[in-house]
Amino acid sequence: MKKIKVIKLMKWFIVLTMVLCICSGFVVAGKGYSMYRNALDQMSLADKVESIQDKEHYTTFEELPEVYVNAVVSVEDHRFYNHSGIDLIAIGRAVFNDLRAGRFVEGGSTITQQLAKNLYFSQEKEMTRKAAEVFMAFDLERNYSKEEILELYVNTIYYGDGYYTVADASEGYFGKAPEEMSQYESTLLAGIPNAPSRYAPTKNPVLAEKRQMQVLRRMEDCGYFSTEEAETVAAQMVAIN
Repeated sequence: MKKIKVIKLMKWFIVLTMVLCICSGFVVAGKGYSMYRNALDQMSLADKVESIQDKEHYTTFEELPEVYVNAVVSVEDHRFYNHSGIDLIAIGRAVFNDLRAGRFVEGGSTITQQLAKNLYFSQEKEMTRKAAEVFMAFDLERNYSKEEILELYVNTIYYGDGYYTVADASEGYFGKAPEEMSQYESTLLAGIPNAPSRYAPTKNPVLAEKRQMQVLRRMEDCGYFSTEEAETVAAQMVAIN
């Protein structure tokens, strides 16, 4: 009898926990939606995008090397062309890893979500902000193509050393425009935004190279590079160093 009561109590506890989680989710979503609407009230999405495009050294998608584009997608959001703003698989994995660690260790954000954050929100890891980010990501996907979203993304992320656009970073690190970057330079640059203070080649060239190897492996896994092509770029790394 005691065992049956314990099982019943456990079931009720699980149900209650699920109900609380669902209720909390609705509260967070509601607050996130309010944050999203307030952000748009201050500046519409069209005006915000135009303000980015009007910046000096803005780089269009056509000016980006194909290798660089593929490298960014591989390491930041390899299902970018298949989702509508959020990646449920990545979110599920991130939630599991965060719960296991007891803190935020993985975000699960797509390129579109990261762009939404860069355009409107702070960098703090806070659930209400994450919810607002999702609403804004859906808005971006409804109004802009994947190429436009990726173009805006590489013109709003931080590359270390005070560089906030791909043009500034390519000029600062390599002394050339984005369209002139080699495969070596493209794959190196693609890895930096994950942790600019760690991977900026001027700060820690060893870590920058290790990150670049991760980029090459991801490109190979995603089918953008063959093993031979990845090894060719890796050989360039060795030759330059």
